[in-house]
Amino acid sequence: MAFLFLLLSVGFSSFSQTRKQLEAQRKKINKEIKQVNKLIFETKKKERSALEDLKDINQKISVRKKLINTINLEAKVLSKEISTNQKELAKLNQKLTDLKADYADMVFKSYKSKSQQSKTMFLLSSQNFYQAYKRLQYMNQYTSYRKKQGEEIVVQTEIVQKLNDSLLYQKQIKDTLILVEKEQKQKVEIDKKNQEQLVSKIKKKEKKYKRELQKKIKEEKRVAGKIDKIIRDAIARSNRNRKKGTKKSAGFILTPEAKALAAKFEQNKTKLPWPVEKGLVTRKFGIQKHPTIGGITINSTGIHLTTEKSAKAKSVFNGTVMAIQLASEGKRSVLVKHGNYITAYNNLAKVYVKKGSKITTGQNLGEIFTDKVTGKTTLVFVLYQNTKKLNPISWLLKR
Repeated sequence: MAFLFLLLSVGFSSFSQTRKQLEAQRKKINKEIKQVNKLIFETKKKERSALEDLKDINQKISVRKKLINTINLEAKVLSKEISTNQKELAKLNQKLTDLKADYADMVFKSYKSKSQQSKTMFLLSSQNFYQAYKRLQYMNQYTSYRKKQGEEIVVQTEIVQKLNDSLLYQKQIKDTLILVEKEQKQKVEIDKKNQEQLVSKIKKKEKKYKRELQKKIKEEKRVAGKIDKIIRDAIARSNRNRKKGTKKSAGFILTPEAKALAAKFEQNKTKLPWPVEKGLVTRKFGIQKHPTIGGITINSTGIHLTTEKSAKAKSVFNGTVMAIQLASEGKRSVLVKHGNYITAYNNLAKVYVKKGSKITTGQNLGEIFTDKVTGKTTLVFVLYQNTKKLNPISWLLKR
């Protein structure tokens, strides 16, 4: 019986971990869809921009496709589980049938032997005491065996019933997943129709949208250039203060305390908290082609996090405010130094800290700017090691 339980547990565990992971992923994507709807589609826009609307709908389609793919994988794993369990159920049912047949045969033989010869006569017909003792022992063992076989039938029946229940539950989950997948595919089709209409609209006024994009990219480059200069100047100052006889460094010359802080920052790679409480990545890090307008390349210095109106930007680690940079439209950037690592929090409407302030992990640095036209509240989060820009996603805690 112990072997049977082991067989069942091995059969289930080979799939269950993967299915649990897929289930967790599905829940995570559902949460992301809710965030997309809340943070992007429920924002009040003063003006409609086909380019901005297309960017939003592309994000929604992308997330829905991820969900459909996850549901597909989960349904496939469930199908394998159901198939394995059905085979196991057939084996268990056969074993139960065999047990019942053996037990019935044994009961019949026992009854037959009782009618032919009583237990007393069986014992009294013994030739000697030793033979009588052995016959009594045999009868006790036979009774015990019957009882054990009866108990095994009860246990086997329970195992079969549990596996039946498990199969029914798995089939219900699979049916639900298939319905959800169908619903998501219908929504994607609706979104794709809207996407086609927007693409057509943009193509008619491509030059206008291209100019708008180039203007935004130019402004982003200007802000990034100013921050780069602030960091280069700070590195140059740290080199001027280096000890005599030491070589000039391409990065910060660090004090023992700053070295320790940088080491702690490195140790927390993949564990850093997010700079916003609730946020959605609406632009990734690095060089990327514009999805609609040809000839436009975006060099994203960090990640864009769309969040709730009046949301606060939070420091991801202990450090010191290195600089506060003023950009266009009254927007600000806060640079926090963590040894030779720097985190930049761009697109702030208000700033709560001052240059030189000591900062702790999770501390509010300022309120994030909300665009009056698009209605979106977006933080641009940038991470540097000296002057080198790093992908923040690789450093932040996985959500």
